[in-house]
Amino acid sequence: MPSGEYDPETVEAKWQERWVDEDLYAYPERAVDPDTVFSIDSPPPTVSGSLHWGHVYGFTLQDFVARFNRMRGDEVYFPFGYDDNGIASELLTEDELGIKHQDYERREFQKLCREVTAEYESEFTEKMQNLGISIDWDQTYQTISPEVQRVSQLSFVDLYEKGRQYRQRAPAIWCPECETAISQVETEDDEQGSHFHDIEFGVADSEESFVISTTRPELLPACVAVFVHPDDDDNAHLVGQVAEIPLFGQRVPILEDERVDLETGTGLVMCCTFGDQTDIEWYQAHDLPLRVAIDESGTMTEEADDYAGLSADEAREAIVSDLDDDGALLDKRAITHTVNVHERCGTSVEFLVKDQWYIKLLDKREEYLEAGEQMDWYPEKMFTRYKNWIEGLQWDWAISRQRSSGIPFPVWYCEDCEHVVVADREDLPVDPLSDDPPVDACPECGHDEFAAEDDVFDTWATSSLTPLINAGWDWNPETEAMELDRPELYPFDMRPQGHDIISFWLFHTVVKCYEHTGEVPFDSVMINGMVLDENREKMSKSVGNVVSPDEVLEKFPVDAARYWAAGSAVGDDLPYQEKGLVAGEKLMRKLWNASKLVESLTEDAPAEFDHDDLKAIDRWLLASLDRELEFVTEKLENREFSKARDRLRSFFWHTFCDDYLEIAKQRVREGDDPSAAYTLQTAHKRFLACFAPILAHVTEELWRDMYDEASVHDQSWPEPLGLDADVAAGETAMAVVGALRKYKSDNQLSMNAPVDLVQVYGDIHGFEEDVSGVMHIEELELLDEEPEIESVVTGVDLDYSLVGPEYGAQVPDIEAALESDDYEVEDGVMHVAGVELDPEMFTIEESREYVGDGDMLEAGDAIVIVQHAD
Repeated sequence: MPSGEYDPETVEAKWQERWVDEDLYAYPERAVDPDTVFSIDSPPPTVSGSLHWGHVYGFTLQDFVARFNRMRGDEVYFPFGYDDNGIASELLTEDELGIKHQDYERREFQKLCREVTAEYESEFTEKMQNLGISIDWDQTYQTISPEVQRVSQLSFVDLYEKGRQYRQRAPAIWCPECETAISQVETEDDEQGSHFHDIEFGVADSEESFVISTTRPELLPACVAVFVHPDDDDNAHLVGQVAEIPLFGQRVPILEDERVDLETGTGLVMCCTFGDQTDIEWYQAHDLPLRVAIDESGTMTEEADDYAGLSADEAREAIVSDLDDDGALLDKRAITHTVNVHERCGTSVEFLVKDQWYIKLLDKREEYLEAGEQMDWYPEKMFTRYKNWIEGLQWDWAISRQRSSGIPFPVWYCEDCEHVVVADREDLPVDPLSDDPPVDACPECGHDEFAAEDDVFDTWATSSLTPLINAGWDWNPETEAMELDRPELYPFDMRPQGHDIISFWLFHTVVKCYEHTGEVPFDSVMINGMVLDENREKMSKSVGNVVSPDEVLEKFPVDAARYWAAGSAVGDDLPYQEKGLVAGEKLMRKLWNASKLVESLTEDAPAEFDHDDLKAIDRWLLASLDRELEFVTEKLENREFSKARDRLRSFFWHTFCDDYLEIAKQRVREGDDPSAAYTLQTAHKRFLACFAPILAHVTEELWRDMYDEASVHDQSWPEPLGLDADVAAGETAMAVVGALRKYKSDNQLSMNAPVDLVQVYGDIHGFEEDVSGVMHIEELELLDEEPEIESVVTGVDLDYSLVGPEYGAQVPDIEAALESDDYEVEDGVMHVAGVELDPEMFTIEESREYVGDGDMLEAGDAIVIVQHAD
């Protein structure tokens, strides 16, 4: 029997440990009927630091779905992965150990990465278990593990053979800080302060000149052309001539192109290789030469002449100073503009020409859009983000990364003819830096020496395969086909993730899985928002508003955090506010204390009871709970957790605890009422089951203590009992009880104080005895006719925004007349203080007052008259 105060610290730790020890959430090893499986493609957290509130929030929402579907009879597959390869883990290792990856041999640095990430992964596992997330810990994986490396390299081989991948020497988005190529999705816009520099260019072999405005004068040595818009009449005469670049002296053609922005700068634009995407388009469209002035580390090259060896920022200052000295700098003015930066480190990106591997995207944008339309989106509005990303794509997906740690490309190149040699599927995973190619001689030219590809895959190229990783996608040499070891999992029932990585993880997963299997990878997508601070600002270490899960869970129970996590519409951002956790803690205590009372009242409750013999109020309670259960079930199905939580809490707290429990308590204690005892126990069990997905620990403690040694999370989700009851009359009766409670409280009367006479105008037939008993009413009379009630004017409100401008100095006289009730209203117009006020200028406030003996109370649609002798 629950006793004493609820001790969440002890209870939660106990069940977290037992759930793991009992393998309560284990996915069966036996064959499973696909129709009974609910598979979740849970996001593998990037191993880049400690657990944060985003992890807590996202995985708690996933857990609501997992627990709900498990109780509905599904075999739930809920795995956990660690995304521990790529840039994020490298940066973590460099930061933790105070080193740079460039200073180590690749294998040595990889070993250091594994050691650092292993510590964080162990911490992640412990903390996720401490949150009570119902993950099957036997289904864990690491994206750097040999098994996952094999899947990732199999993906490369499969796409290469299907013609969906290609290698090309082309401009790539480059991060000088991380010294690697990145994809379009890894960039973000950042508003930065800068300057427009008006620089005078000469026209070769003439005295003429023109002005170009640029924010990047350090790219002057990389200038290969100047462009004019075809509609620019003022500068049209320059087209076909040659421009001379100040300071550096190279001569470049002046060409025309419609991509020139006439609204920015002077209308003349220099094309440099490369400053932005438009420069790349011009370079390709006009077959321009290549001048690389900035290298992989953001340092000026020999093309920059005297500025070689300077950083780009240093070169900018020096070049501007020299332009000024030469008289070529005509103006310099401060601006704010949008700059593309690497989302990992915030460094402004460059564009460098590199040999890169790409996955084709642009030729199948419509197919990928249609694939997204086949999935159910929770919420639906998030499909728009997916759609907008696809429609805005400008690049194929660059998957090469120049890093020291990651999954290698299974590729070698003939040193003579550069023919691509791909590893055999049976040999995967391989590392070309240490493993031999699968052939002794080049199939193309017969040369016997090969160069290993030393790049690694983009992290997303592997994490986009999580549905296939979990479903056991592998090559079957007997059938010579890719097959799934656990086909019942695929397509996955749900992909949960944050809205910030729709373009990263979700889109790339759709692309890869669709290309490999011909199917969309999941039936539904659940998109959660971000956790904000209490002022609805993004949490940031630099701002100092980050709240760590550890400090919160030292102060609040886990179930309180779970209650808070259910507090917003899925997809919306959720501010961290302690009042949400306090409310959760109060509900836990309410559930605990109510459970103690229920158990004390139901020791002799019958296990079965003929529903036809239930008393009216008992039938009403169970029928009303059925209606609430149907609502809660629908909302959980639609991932509307806050609506389910709030409706269930309100019915439990107010209808069950405040109203019904008090009535039933009196009936059981005074008359040993089996109908009441059965109803109490039946309703209580159903409440525990309904609360279980959210309040996972306290419901488990109560269920196992009061009802069954088996877990509440293994119980069947409650189905409606199908009872007929006069729900409207019951609700009216409870409203009458509520009004009488307030009356007693307002008049400082004990709840047990007798009331002489209560008259009710409203339908409470069948509930008279219960209302009288719980409120200690000596005589209860039901009225057939409405009591005599009149409307009494209690005041007049003026709309001063209309009255003031119209009557100005007369307003005090109007107020005085209203105060003394010296006014008349005819046909909606008020005559007061010698003026006429139109209907929109005033509002008459009225109250309903009972003209007979006693006090009138309004209880919903019912009217209650109380006569009570002092």
